[in-house]
Amino acid sequence: MILITGGERSGKSTYAMRIALERGTRRAFVATAEPFDDEMRARIKRHREERGSLFETIEEPVEVPTVLRRCASYDVVLVDCMTTWLGNLMHYQRDTLAMKDELLASVSGNEVFVTNEVGMGIIPVDASTRLYVEELGRLNAALAQRADQVIFMVAGLPLVLK
Repeated sequence: MILITGGERSGKSTYAMRIALERGTRRAFVATAEPFDDEMRARIKRHREERGSLFETIEEPVEVPTVLRRCASYDVVLVDCMTTWLGNLMHYQRDTLAMKDELLASVSGNEVFVTNEVGMGIIPVDASTRLYVEELGRLNAALAQRADQVIFMVAGLPLVLK
């Protein structure tokens, strides 16, 4: 399992796609974003077009563990992204700890997870944003512990951490 992290627009998704395309022909792409506004609808459309028929696209904002179990026999499952997934869990008031545990239990080793590193800036002023940053840090740490390889992206360049 591979975890790719980094800042916004650091090249995470592009690098993850490159890795996934090298891992066989039976590929799934788990997209966690929901089209809440016009900008996100346009972004989702653009991403669908970029992937084309290279992946079986599964759009799932919450039940990612279920999708991972269903795709355990695929050559690769690219999950983009955990940052959005956690936001969705919080938006729908799901038990983030239980879902994190379920996610980790569903990992089969064929996954490439994309996530953001959001804890390197200033401490957020409001409690809900602080909670989100803390929860994402814990999720990322748990995924990194489980991962065979962890890559930190900076300005489009991969830095292998593990």
